Amino acid sequence: MALRLSLRELEVFVAVIEHGTVTAAAEQVALTQSAASQALAALEAALAATLFDRVGRRLVLNEHGRLLLPRARAMLDAAQDMQRLFDTQAAMHVRLAASTTIANYLLPEQIARFQLQQTQARVELLVANTTDVVDAVAGCKVDMGFIEGPCHHPDILVEPWQDDTLVVFAAAGHPLAQGALSLSQLAQAQWVLRESGSGTRDEVERLLLPHVGGFAQVIEMGHSEAIKRAVAAGLGVSCLSLHVVRELLASGQVVALRAPLPALSRTLYRIHHKDKSQTRGMLAFNRM
Repeated sequence: MALRLSLRELEVFVAVIEHGTVTAAAEQVALTQSAASQALAALEAALAATLFDRVGRRLVLNEHGRLLLPRARAMLDAAQDMQRLFDTQAAMHVRLAASTTIANYLLPEQIARFQLQQTQARVELLVANTTDVVDAVAGCKVDMGFIEGPCHHPDILVEPWQDDTLVVFAAAGHPLAQGALSLSQLAQAQWVLRESGSGTRDEVERLLLPHVGGFAQVIEMGHSEAIKRAVAAGLGVSCLSLHVVRELLASGQVVALRAPLPALSRTLYRIHHKDKSQTRGMLAFNRM
């Protein structure tokens, strides 16, 4: 079957989404506004489907456009990588997304090793919660993601990356830190937890709820750094990665609570879109 689509048309389509208007998209891809509009019209004609709803002067992505978007991005990425195969001097460009614990405590060292070895490479890192990282990978907005919990998205390939230890902790002066405590005491404590959609929150509930039954009082915060500082100040108890609280444990500001719980651990995962080819940059970064 003869191809009815062109990379240029797909480039205009993605640029319109990323820049908001045909005028801005045309400037981005070095076309006149008329040529960009014609490319968009040709793409819709080739697919026999409208990709945007026209609302006044605005173009709003519709169901057809949302279906095409991740595949268009994947195809453009593959075309760029194909060009780079024959340009050994081309700098690598790796776009990453990671949930906050991974971005703050695990990836910086790997990024540093990568940049030292690939001095011309460019790395972009989006920091978000697990739900948003999955969305970025599913939309091909990034090359790969690193998340703190399982992912069941049908368009994403998931592989175990690292194991991570979790710690239930409180300020050294907190009443629950003064000796052994029961599971019911834990359940009735004031907990300071990540927000819904966070991989850490999902994993904490998966690991702790079978033992404590529920959390009587919960304060939600959107960042692990805020949680550990609040707990260190005596606000309540929490459960975070050992990477996050290691320094506070070593300084004695917080202590691991003595409760009849099993060792708490989870798997961290690396994810990428199933239709996205492994670029040189991705392969080189994963070897670090």
